Amino acid sequence: MPNFSFNHIAIAVRDVQKSISFYQNVFQLEEIENTASHSSTRWLSLGEGKQLHLISRPEAQIQTVKAVHFALATNNITSFIKHIKTLKIDYSDWPGSINKDYVRNDGIQQVYFQDPDGYWIEVNNDTK
Repeated sequence: MPNFSFNHIAIAVRDVQKSISFYQNVFQLEEIENTASHSSTRWLSLGEGKQLHLISRPEAQIQTVKAVHFALATNNITSFIKHIKTLKIDYSDWPGSINKDYVRNDGIQQVYFQDPDGYWIEVNNDTK
């Protein structure tokens, strides 16, 4: 059996520029070249060769639930929470309490919030 590693996540977005701005403002992600095509799809680096691909679908009917999300870890979640508060981004714990973080049974602290298209993002302090 071959080995696998995470490469990228791709999401359909209605307004690519709005999404690029959101992800750059929230996470300071660097835009990288879309080497796959000359389309309007834009790529952001998540570091260590991992990428977020934003695929333009202006007419998309995007439906989301919190259980379907992607998660990023940070070594300073307190600073990150202050940052998203500054950006006026509401966040919640897993049950849905607004502007409340959550500590899992294993001690990992996390917050959830949505991007401009409604995709759920988790940020936690699991930097193992």
